[in-house]
Amino acid sequence: MALADHLRELRARLIRSVLFLVLAFSVALFFYDQPHDGLLGLVLGPYNDARTQLGQSTQTTAYVAGATGPLMLQLKLCGVAAIVVSSPYWLYQIWAFVVPGLHDNEKKWTRIFAAVAGPLFILGVATGYYVLPKGLAVLIGFTPAGLQNLVEFGDYFSFLTRMLLVFGIAFEIPLFVIMLNLAGIVSGKALGRYRPWIILGTFIFAAVATPSTDPFSMLMLALPMLVLFFVAEAIARAVDRARGRKRESAAQWDDDELSPL
Repeated sequence: MALADHLRELRARLIRSVLFLVLAFSVALFFYDQPHDGLLGLVLGPYNDARTQLGQSTQTTAYVAGATGPLMLQLKLCGVAAIVVSSPYWLYQIWAFVVPGLHDNEKKWTRIFAAVAGPLFILGVATGYYVLPKGLAVLIGFTPAGLQNLVEFGDYFSFLTRMLLVFGIAFEIPLFVIMLNLAGIVSGKALGRYRPWIILGTFIFAAVATPSTDPFSMLMLALPMLVLFFVAEAIARAVDRARGRKRESAAQWDDDELSPL
């Protein structure tokens, strides 16, 4: 297509994505403060679980600061929820705009990547949400006796978002290792040779990346990453063996030799 046609297609896909995002935002506003299963209850769930774990040993209260704080809280929370919920649609719009320029084998790999990357990211986010109450309980537990811990919701929401993103992105790293192997940049043998350093680096990354300071959160991030790394190494070795057999089969014929076919 001409450049103007590409720009018109891009404009149309952007408009569709924005309209879908506005629709998702409207739905999020409706579910913001529903009893028991609203967005606010979902976000406050790890904090409430942490309060339960602390019991009466530490007093803590979540609060919203300022006259405009409640409104900004509602808009921010619903906006993030709308972006997350509508992500399959606007990611598809991006992919549909790019895919006509790809070759058939590139389209195949992008489909495989999308099919694996999405569930891995969701698994990472779910693991982070499961671990978060323990991390919060450890952090709030440092409050000295006789003092009450006040948790500003904006800071708490930023902390929760960072925690879930760290877990979600960390679970994608082994997938990128496999993609590098398929591209011929990293071999399975090299991964095995550097396995001790990969294990050490994974634990260091988990210790630095998790916003909380408790070892439980670090282990809950590092151990699944190591399992995924070992799976990635096994897949890389299988791919390398398949490539070796293919090269051996091709090497039995000279460049100038006539094959039976």
